[in-house]
Amino acid sequence: MGISTPGLGSGLDVSGLVGKLMAAESIPLQSYDTKTGVLQGRIASYGQLSGAIGAFQGALASLSKSSTFQALTATPSNSDVLDAKTTSTAVPGNYQVNVRQLAQAQSLNTAGQASTTATIGTGAAATISFQFGSVGGGSFGVKGTSVPLTTTTGGIAKGALSINGTTIATDGTTKSGLDLANAINSQTSTTGVSATVGATTTSATLFGNGTTSSFGNIDTGAGGTYALTVGGVQIASQGAGVAAGAGVTAASIDATLAGNNATTQALAAAGITVSGTAAGGNLQFTAANGANINVSEAVTGTVTGGMGNNGTANGGSTTTATAAVSLVSTAGSPITVGGSNPAAAGLTAGTGGSYLNAGFTLDGTQSLGTVNIAAGSTTLTGIRDAINNANMGVSASIVSDGSNNPYHLVLTSSKTGANANMKITVSGAGGAAADPALANLLNYDPAGAQNLQQTAAAQDTLLTVNGIAIQSHQTDVSGAIDGVTLSAKQTGTSTLNVTRDTKSVTDAINGFVKAYNSLNTTISSLTSYDPATQKAGALQGDFTVRSIRTQLRAQLDQAVQGQDGITTLSQIGVTFQKDGSLAVDSTKLNTAMTSNFNSIAGLFAAVGEATDSLVTVADSTTKTQAGNYELNITQMATQATLASTGVLAGTTTIAANTTWSVTLNQTDPATASKVQNVSIPAGNYSPTDLAALLSSSINGNSSFTGSGDKVAASVDSTGHLVLSSTKWGAGSNLTVSSVTGSAVSDVFGGATATTGVDVAGTIGGVKATGNGQTLTGAAGSATEGLKLTINGGNTGARGTINFSQGYAVQLTSLAAGFIGTNGVITSRTSGLNDSIKSLNDQKASFQTHLDAMQKMYTAQFNALDSLVASMQSTQSYLTQQLAAIAANK
Repeated sequence: MGISTPGLGSGLDVSGLVGKLMAAESIPLQSYDTKTGVLQGRIASYGQLSGAIGAFQGALASLSKSSTFQALTATPSNSDVLDAKTTSTAVPGNYQVNVRQLAQAQSLNTAGQASTTATIGTGAAATISFQFGSVGGGSFGVKGTSVPLTTTTGGIAKGALSINGTTIATDGTTKSGLDLANAINSQTSTTGVSATVGATTTSATLFGNGTTSSFGNIDTGAGGTYALTVGGVQIASQGAGVAAGAGVTAASIDATLAGNNATTQALAAAGITVSGTAAGGNLQFTAANGANINVSEAVTGTVTGGMGNNGTANGGSTTTATAAVSLVSTAGSPITVGGSNPAAAGLTAGTGGSYLNAGFTLDGTQSLGTVNIAAGSTTLTGIRDAINNANMGVSASIVSDGSNNPYHLVLTSSKTGANANMKITVSGAGGAAADPALANLLNYDPAGAQNLQQTAAAQDTLLTVNGIAIQSHQTDVSGAIDGVTLSAKQTGTSTLNVTRDTKSVTDAINGFVKAYNSLNTTISSLTSYDPATQKAGALQGDFTVRSIRTQLRAQLDQAVQGQDGITTLSQIGVTFQKDGSLAVDSTKLNTAMTSNFNSIAGLFAAVGEATDSLVTVADSTTKTQAGNYELNITQMATQATLASTGVLAGTTTIAANTTWSVTLNQTDPATASKVQNVSIPAGNYSPTDLAALLSSSINGNSSFTGSGDKVAASVDSTGHLVLSSTKWGAGSNLTVSSVTGSAVSDVFGGATATTGVDVAGTIGGVKATGNGQTLTGAAGSATEGLKLTINGGNTGARGTINFSQGYAVQLTSLAAGFIGTNGVITSRTSGLNDSIKSLNDQKASFQTHLDAMQKMYTAQFNALDSLVASMQSTQSYLTQQLAAIAANK
């Protein structure tokens, strides 16, 4: 095929001719571009409108929530003492708060060990069980012995006693337990230690052996006299020349002490009480305040008989009874006793302390902790790691004090509060007896053997609110002030001012007005016409935009249905201006918030209120319609329960190595983790202790706690043990069966558990859907999406639900209809994009037509060019031939 170049043959401008022809043919292409540009401009304008509506919708978010209008602020005068947060149930007011004590966790130390890696005991596998509960009665401190007799004469010298590094102000006048206790208590604020003094009681054998009297009849010779004095009160006397049996005898002493006379009145005035009898050989005198009691026989001349004297000479006697002083740590911390001679106070130098005369009550709401120590791992390090790996609410660490046996295992509860005291029990693996060495190191019972040293006591936060005493297990205190959570930070006082957060409401309303005005400005600019420039907005005359503006205005012009009190924007000072914008009259808004603040919430947000105090409106959707709906409950939600067939005995024995299989809240299809083997610690338990033990044991299972499954156990008014799932509804179920040790039937008899049921009933006469304690309005009904929580009560009519949807909720739903996935702007934009695509397709098709036409024109002109070139060649040939003929003539 030869090479063809347009116009080369004849000089014809083929390209130019074709170009001019195609330019004329291509003129319609410009109309496609023009139309596309117009459509793209409209899409951009819709995008601008959509953005403005989206911003307006965002401004509605806070107004749509009823919580915005229920917010209160709590401002403490001393933020170093406490912080506070409020909920919607808080009540404005001023409160005086005095924080006296902060909650803290218990910490225990083992005795010092020489090595962290040396095996303790035999090294056999072991189990350490942790129980958590409260310590009742008694005190934490150091128990002293009776003040020695040397102190009753010389007192306690200055510097002889110090407590926690502070020298106690004693001297030669500190001669009794009462004196010593007063001296210690005068410095409690410095030492953190108070003193309790026991009663002073004379010897039980002072007048006999408890069955036979040792008091001989007094015989006074011609010059003899006898006087018996107790605590400075003379209770018997005998002059000279009185034969034995005719004067002071055990019987005469008893007769005096049994009557109401000057002697007994004097003893009472001295704080001395009497027990037993001299004739019975068990006469004792007691001073409850701890003062010394001196019992003396004053004798002159020849006297026989008296205390411990039966007919032999009595030269007089003096004996002194003293009391013992115990030290109590006000913070439950170890007490350090020192000084040059603490023995003079009946105390021993050193650091220590334990619970005295206390009891331990297991808290059934807290999980038991079980730690398994593998064989060969019974070292401080092995025990520490096993406790930490168990992750059961106790952390372990090792601290060295630099002594010969420096290493102490430190155990600290992860929970604060007086109900988080630890009780620690060591047992052998598989129910075997505990290794004595390991038990001696770790066993700890506030009501028994305390082999660990408490260094920090489990204690509650203690505070007063307007003088009312409040106690909490955490530093965060809820319920002391309705709707307010106090966060105690340190001891001290602070006022707390709880006020309505009107600023956030004002800001939200102003933000709503600003966003609406911005939207209104955007709509105006897109639809306006400027006569000066003779330019129209991109969406002038657009039906969609006109419809959006009309719907917004109509929505705002309507009063809110189902709302009492304020029902229109104008009532709070929000009104339309001539240009279609909104304006806020701040004075009228402030007046409305002052006089009818609670009604403003319903003006904007979705608000539901139940006339029944045990019914809560939990949630709603945009499909929930405003109105008043009757509530009728046909079935209350229940929990799965297992109740013993018989009344519990006074004591129930749980055998060693007891394990039960517990199925809790099983699903369909079944979930393997819902079935767990649970160990029940051995022991003898009262009914209440057994209930606490079962709930703690089951709730201590990590698989149950990980999935949020829990039980509660209690003893009902008839004495039956009731174990129940804490979950409500049809998903609540419970099964307990025996594995090893004590059988389930030993506790529950032949009882079987009942399965829970969901709440059932109607809302507005339409059957609702129940799930646990939640009742949800039926799909397609006026109450669709309305969720009610039925917290208790009975079946039957349960009052009404008053529900309203304010402007913010309605406008949010309206805006979603404009810019949502199926919104009018989205649909309109999609249609415009389809038109642009159609135009592009038409343009592409026309371009294909032009390309074909250009090829045709080019081929035609090339053919013409070839023809002209051929004719020109023929012309040239003929011209040459004619010229040659002419030349030959």
